[in-house]
Amino acid sequence: MRRHWSLFTTASRYALVGHTRNRFAMLLVVVYIPLWIALACMTIPGGPAPFRLRATGEILSPPGNHLTQITGALNAVTLIAGFMMFVATFTGGAFDRRLTMAGYPRYHLVLAKLSALTLVCAAVAVYATAAVGLAWPTRQPLVLTAALFFAAMTYGALGVVLGSVLRREVEGMFAILMISILDSALQNPLSSSGSDSALVCFLPTYGAVQASMSAAFSGASAAQGLAIQSLWLVGTASAGFLVFRRRTRNALPPQRTPPVPAPSGPGTAGGAHGTAPPVGYGPSAESVQRR
Repeated sequence: MRRHWSLFTTASRYALVGHTRNRFAMLLVVVYIPLWIALACMTIPGGPAPFRLRATGEILSPPGNHLTQITGALNAVTLIAGFMMFVATFTGGAFDRRLTMAGYPRYHLVLAKLSALTLVCAAVAVYATAAVGLAWPTRQPLVLTAALFFAAMTYGALGVVLGSVLRREVEGMFAILMISILDSALQNPLSSSGSDSALVCFLPTYGAVQASMSAAFSGASAAQGLAIQSLWLVGTASAGFLVFRRRTRNALPPQRTPPVPAPSGPGTAGGAHGTAPPVGYGPSAESVQRR
């Protein structure tokens, strides 16, 4: 048990160190989230923006700048988590393969990456909720934090998948950016008139958006939205584990055990059945004539 714990803590420490060395991501967390929320508060009109919350059927009319702050916070945490996990997976892929080839257990590496992702997403979600709370009080701040956390975890797992599959860093960055933009834009009532369409149910952060809107502007339960987002999280995490396992597999052909030669001698089965001796075995014809 102590050996497993030592392997897990060692891998977790290296995973966290890798995230803290990503200074650009740290800058985005500290500066981008509050800057986006402040700009949305100052530039977006504060008039009512009525829309129907699909998860509960309620008609909500929050101020437009508050609505933009919630969607912007979701977009920010998903982008940051996705970028961080993509960079960590893309740059550390060769090191992970060397570790597994040397005998380091895959499950300890996966659990370490999952633990690091959980800590990062929890910190980012709490920070984003606090930044929104400084602008105006939300109805259910804990539920809002949970919605942001699940959305960040989903995109973090998606970053692991893209970091294991794609060959170039710019491809992964572009893919995460485009997915996040489409995901948030189609569900924003200010930018999309079809935000309550049935098609948005298939977007990666549909559950988190419904839960965060309910938590920010309503006192209704957000359990349905969180449950839907949990399913997305389980799906992306499972896909991330499968591609990580495939990427760190042993590519060498399996070693074949050489065949053991059959014993030879007077007591073998061939001699018992009267099998003719091989050529050159026994006395020669000249020695027989001399006798």
